[in-house]
Amino acid sequence: MESDKNPTPPADNPTATPAREGAEEVPGSPPVTQAGTFRIGFPSDYALGVDTKFQQQQRIWVVKNTERLFVIYARCTHLGCTPDWKASENKFKCPCHGSGYDSEGVNFEGPAPRPMDRAAVEIDAEGQIVVNTGKLYKWENGTPAPGEFDEEGAYLPV
Repeated sequence: MESDKNPTPPADNPTATPAREGAEEVPGSPPVTQAGTFRIGFPSDYALGVDTKFQQQQRIWVVKNTERLFVIYARCTHLGCTPDWKASENKFKCPCHGSGYDSEGVNFEGPAPRPMDRAAVEIDAEGQIVVNTGKLYKWENGTPAPGEFDEEGAYLPV
């Protein structure tokens, strides 16, 4: 799924429900649970590859490969701009200074000093994915691969 600079906001996720009663919701956004925490549906809702539907509202991309599902926080590690997913090139590209990241958010060109961060993910009691952008997993420059990306909470096995 590819996005452009000004995509149309995504339709409500029909499979998502509020995680706590009385949570304030914004039309077109995932249900709110607490600051930085929201549901994005079920793991089976996602095909292999990069899903960009939450880039505008939540500043995340959902990535699913054959082994895991994880969420990249859409912030360039150079100066904090929001990169774009370039499906035809299979990479994220920062429009500010040209940093490039592969489909897993690992930097390979430009001034970005390290990979993009990953948001905490878990499955709730109803089987839905809960994302917490208040808890980020990093791969700091100079840290052995893959940094914190293999820690519990940084991904969901598929």
